[in-house]
Amino acid sequence: MNDDQRSNTTYTAPVGSIDMHAFDKDGAAYEIWPCHHCHPWHGEVVLDEGEVIVREWHAIGCPAFQELLED
Repeated sequence: MNDDQRSNTTYTAPVGSIDMHAFDKDGAAYEIWPCHHCHPWHGEVVLDEGEVIVREWHAIGCPAFQELLED
């Protein structure tokens, strides 16, 4: 990733997504808060093979997105 992509978190930035569980192991729903680091952040709820997941979309240069990818 070049420096322009790393620092671009505007609405025109390229985006990527990450799928996350919607519920913890006890069945409690996770809270979803908007990302304060990138403008194109949004989430969607997806049914994947019978499991409810949350797909978060971020600018690929978003530091929060990069942190999620590392985990």
